[in-house]
Amino acid sequence: MMSSQTGKAAPLDQSTGPVGSPADIREHMEVFASCGTKVGNVDHVEGDTIRLTKRDSPDGQHHRIPLSWVAKVHDHVHLDRDSDAVHQQWTPA
Repeated sequence: MMSSQTGKAAPLDQSTGPVGSPADIREHMEVFASCGTKVGNVDHVEGDTIRLTKRDSPDGQHHRIPLSWVAKVHDHVHLDRDSDAVHQQWTPA
């Protein structure tokens, strides 16, 4: 389970719970890398990308990540790569 105080969730390989699909992604859902580190919150889905809110961004900007990175959706979004890879590969929005 996730603790909002720490910004961490279970790593992807230990994540349990009902699994949805990218169609189940909703605004304000938390987004976690495969390592369990929070990388942001969903602002909204645009086409085949997720736009993250700028509030949680290290540079104060919106970023986009491809829906193809989504490994699981339940009460939050779990990505298929670790936080370092997410930060290196996301694109400015």
